[in-house]
Amino acid sequence: MRPYGMAVLLGAGCLSGCMRVGPDFQPQHESWSEHWSSASIEQTTEQATQPDARQWWQVFADQNLDRLIAEADEHNGDLKIAGLRVIEARAQLGIAEAGRYPQVQQANADVLYSARKRSGGFNPRSGGYWQYGASFSIGWELDFWGRFSRAIESADAAFFASQANRDDVLVLLHAQVADTYYTLRTAEARLRIARENAQLQKRSYEITQRLFKSGESDELDLQQAKTQYLGTLSSVPDLESQIVLARHALSVLLGRPPGPLPELDAQSGKEGWIPLVDRAVLQDVPASLLLRRPDVRAAEFQMAAQSALIGVAKADLYPSISLVGSLGWSASSLSGSPNTLGVAGGPSVTWNLFDHGKIKNNVRVQDARLQQLIVAYQNTVREAAREADDAATSLIAALQRDSILSDAQGAARRSLTLANTIYREGYSDFQRVLDAQRALFAQQDAYIVNRSNAVGSLIALYKAVGGGWYGEGPLVDPATRQQMQQRTDWGDLLNEPDAPSVTASPSAGPSR
Repeated sequence: MRPYGMAVLLGAGCLSGCMRVGPDFQPQHESWSEHWSSASIEQTTEQATQPDARQWWQVFADQNLDRLIAEADEHNGDLKIAGLRVIEARAQLGIAEAGRYPQVQQANADVLYSARKRSGGFNPRSGGYWQYGASFSIGWELDFWGRFSRAIESADAAFFASQANRDDVLVLLHAQVADTYYTLRTAEARLRIARENAQLQKRSYEITQRLFKSGESDELDLQQAKTQYLGTLSSVPDLESQIVLARHALSVLLGRPPGPLPELDAQSGKEGWIPLVDRAVLQDVPASLLLRRPDVRAAEFQMAAQSALIGVAKADLYPSISLVGSLGWSASSLSGSPNTLGVAGGPSVTWNLFDHGKIKNNVRVQDARLQQLIVAYQNTVREAAREADDAATSLIAALQRDSILSDAQGAARRSLTLANTIYREGYSDFQRVLDAQRALFAQQDAYIVNRSNAVGSLIALYKAVGGGWYGEGPLVDPATRQQMQQRTDWGDLLNEPDAPSVTASPSAGPSR
């Protein structure tokens, strides 16, 4: 190659990727989100290092819950799908990175036999000869306007978005497992209370039945006692159904078919099983935690991916500059025929000048999609703040009601004792006993339900600030990995990729 040709080639290579059209991504944080907090959140959270918010369920000190979450991390179907989407995004990134190399590579080879026509038809034995040929062509579009670098930038951000989406699945999964677990425990505790009160009311009903038969009481006391007993008894099948449904939901979250959970039966219905935790332990201020929520980070990476696609679309407005070359060889079996070797190469420029606005409108389409994602991102942050504030407000209300309902059920229990005493001594009718029984059942049930609401609000608060995004399970479990490798050569793509830091931002650029 002549010196000036080499200089042109080197110059083109240096310019390749140096000019990138389209916008560079800019974060779209609203001013309020940088310093956001609320009185409710300040009242229900504290700054500490333990337990780590990534494994916030340890605040309940419940080994059963720890085991359930570990099993869910290993077998949950939604989490497996999210991990496979990370692998898919990783492969898509590999496709985009291939744009850095020659895009057109073609090799051909042919062997032909020819026979000359003579009188009487074709005679392969007279005048026939062989022709041979081989050629190789290559075309390399230079990344002069940043088309391929922008595509890589987009795929890179989409890859990190898929990892953030998997983290978000973990956040949701851990919250669902904990919430379903305590829904199950709540239903068991309510069932125990219903059965105890039904047994108490049954004894009263049996007493009024004997008194009525002996003529010492009228039928009104009998029917009222029966009505109250049967009404309480009717709540038992509904609570038993809630327990079965909660077990089924928990089984599916664990990656099992719906069925029993024998490992939980040992502590079923244990008194005081519903815990009361009045604080969420956080490692940072709420504003920072909101912006680090996996779904918020995923939304920001999606914006970055779409921003780069504007540059990909804009590159079509400019000429495409390529280096093309070919190498060809041909030969023949005819005596005296020369063998030929041809080499051709040089630059190629194509420019779609008359597209009737197609390219410009495609740029506008990509820009409109980016703006949609900006609004969606801002809505996601606002919704995250609302969820956190709502959960903290609900937790405060449940904590305030807890002591009140505790005193109320104590008063109801004492009231029933007094009502029974004055009824036996003849100073009151049976209606006061029935009223006291009804009040005791209602207050005991309300106390347990409120405890459950407090636990649910605490779980919702941790979920709202993005807690629980860490899981110890692999991205692809061994059985799935083996199944996929039997079908396809995956190379090293099934290995664990480098996870982005929880504080990673798309504006920081690729960080693989």
